[in-house]
Amino acid sequence: MGLSVFAFSQDVKNSPDKGKQKTALIVPAEQAKLEAQKKAAEEKAKLPKPYDPKADAQADINKLVAQAKKEGKNVMIQAGGNWCIWCLRFNNYVQTTPELKEIVDKNYVYYHLNFSPDNKNEKVFAQYGNPGDKFGYPVFIVLDKDGKMIKVQQSDVLEEGKGYSKEKVKEFFTTWAPKKG
Repeated sequence: MGLSVFAFSQDVKNSPDKGKQKTALIVPAEQAKLEAQKKAAEEKAKLPKPYDPKADAQADINKLVAQAKKEGKNVMIQAGGNWCIWCLRFNNYVQTTPELKEIVDKNYVYYHLNFSPDNKNEKVFAQYGNPGDKFGYPVFIVLDKDGKMIKVQQSDVLEEGKGYSKEKVKEFFTTWAPKKG
């Protein structure tokens, strides 16, 4: 596929139009795909990178479970990686939407569980049934204050257009918040 782009974008010197046309047209679908990839790369470069491939995920989650128990919160694990545009979009969306950030801060200790070629965290993912294999990324794993998994949520149902639905995300965070009282 990549070679076809080069083939279509070469200068055309010996064409029947006697050289009036300087370049052949790139197939519109190929051009659109290239533009989309370029835009995604530019967007990705600007977004915060919350995933740490060097982190000891199991130790971090153990600390968060202890913190959640002390604070009466649940643990929200957002699994994905800095390579994943939808993972970065979700993180940025929650952090920059005051209403959602407030719900998260009030009800959850939040963790970005890395999945990347550098560190696949296979043992950690295995204890939660490897949800990324089934649903892709990001995928959300909700633990109660005792560290028991209570929900795995795929992210595509929270999407809307090129982003996320505020109402669907709000409903997800509210539904899986710890029951108070």
